[in-house]
Amino acid sequence: MEKLPPIDSDYLLKFLAELLNTPSPTGYTHQAVDLMEKEFKAFSSLALSRNRKGALLATWQGKRADTPRGLSAHVDTLGAMVKEIKSNGRLKLTKIGGFAWNTVEGEGCTVFTRSGKTVRGSLLLTKASAHVYGDEVKDTKRDNDTMEVRLDVRVATADETRAEGIEVGNFVAFDPRVEIVNGFVRSRHLDDKACVACLLAAVKALHDAGLQPIQTTTLLISNFEEVGHGASTGFPANLAEMVAVDMAAVGEGQTSDEFHVTICVKDTGGPYHHGLSQHLRDLADRYNIVHRVDIYPHYGSDAEALLTAGGDVAVALIGPGVDASHSYERTHLDALIATTQWIMAFLLDETTANG
Repeated sequence: MEKLPPIDSDYLLKFLAELLNTPSPTGYTHQAVDLMEKEFKAFSSLALSRNRKGALLATWQGKRADTPRGLSAHVDTLGAMVKEIKSNGRLKLTKIGGFAWNTVEGEGCTVFTRSGKTVRGSLLLTKASAHVYGDEVKDTKRDNDTMEVRLDVRVATADETRAEGIEVGNFVAFDPRVEIVNGFVRSRHLDDKACVACLLAAVKALHDAGLQPIQTTTLLISNFEEVGHGASTGFPANLAEMVAVDMAAVGEGQTSDEFHVTICVKDTGGPYHHGLSQHLRDLADRYNIVHRVDIYPHYGSDAEALLTAGGDVAVALIGPGVDASHSYERTHLDALIATTQWIMAFLLDETTANG
């Protein structure tokens, strides 16, 4: 079996925890992009830039440039915005991304005001007290009208809340609650910060080994994936192959699990490029990367965004298995390492999906 450079797993996990603790709901991702740019700057072989949407681009010159490649992972996460300041001083929200309200009920959150001030709070049912409302608490449907943010400041009217600097349109980030134990990483927003960390760890491993990619490669850290148009722009027009790195969906009827990397051959948008998917599986076999093959029934990716925007590119999708996606998620270091290895194998591959 061919060997890949060793991966600094401590570095991967440390950076992942830092990134998870950096709030970045879609539309408010500048802090996370800044952090990623800072880390990339440690590798002088990367040429860094940002597109007008605020995504980070890292171009890595390869030994050749006849079949330019791309890799993407998205730094934006689920979140919310202030829709209304209620008469009692609490906040009604509008969701960013596709999650169910019950998955964040009771979670702490941060409101980002225009001035830069932050205000803490919790997301609760409007009638949350079981001692007052009884069975109504468990029977109430969780929706936009029945959920509210209780702010951790002394307010009881809309004007008092506005005096704290809170306005309609302010972004709201839910607490990730990161914990790393026994190789497990448990946190909100592993989708897709786990894969961003894998990309970075792959770059570090190759850089430390004195290696460069075979083909010139563009790494896109996208920032609008959760709303559907993350990687629709940013890649160079001559891109030939692109691999999106995003979480694998774990659940009943799926082959994916928390301990392996998965290649997705079809999701809601349809099949991915068969030739590239097969080629990646051959690469995994060559490097003894144990992997799963799966289909995701309710899923889209940066690769799909690129295709929908008219990209004439062969695209594929790989990523670590993540349990309880769009809820309180969990993965394992084994899956993160395998994902990082597959990224490196792609970067070092001498051949292409089309021969």
